[in-house]
Amino acid sequence: MRTLKAAGAYFALVFAAGFALGTIRVPFLVPRLGERYAELLEMPLMLVAIVLSARHVVRRHALPSGWPPRLRVGLAALAMMVGAELLLATVPTGRSVGEYLATRDPVSGSVFVAMLMLFALMPGIVGRGRQGDGAAQRRGSGS
Repeated sequence: MRTLKAAGAYFALVFAAGFALGTIRVPFLVPRLGERYAELLEMPLMLVAIVLSARHVVRRHALPSGWPPRLRVGLAALAMMVGAELLLATVPTGRSVGEYLATRDPVSGSVFVAMLMLFALMPGIVGRGRQGDGAAQRRGSGS
């Protein structure tokens, strides 16, 4: 149950950030820059949102250290994100999943897939160095 709550929170935070950025990207950037460049410009901001959201969820939900529990959270959140993406890309527009995928820009679409992979892995990535640093500081202060 903790995994699903953490995954839901992680998904909701990143989805909200993407939705907010989309309200800027679609009406203001796409007409000026085109779909590809507008999406590519948004990606670094989404990476920041992913990292900050993962840190928050790992701390707030006290996820155990180690890859297995954090990867479960990331993969569950990824399933929610892909489901939401496909739902919003097909239902309102009447397109099929195949039609949606065929319309994706090959460059920004590839970066989007890479960002989804980072999204899934980020709960396992964040905080890894800090635990080791804390152990080193404890050993060093006791000398």
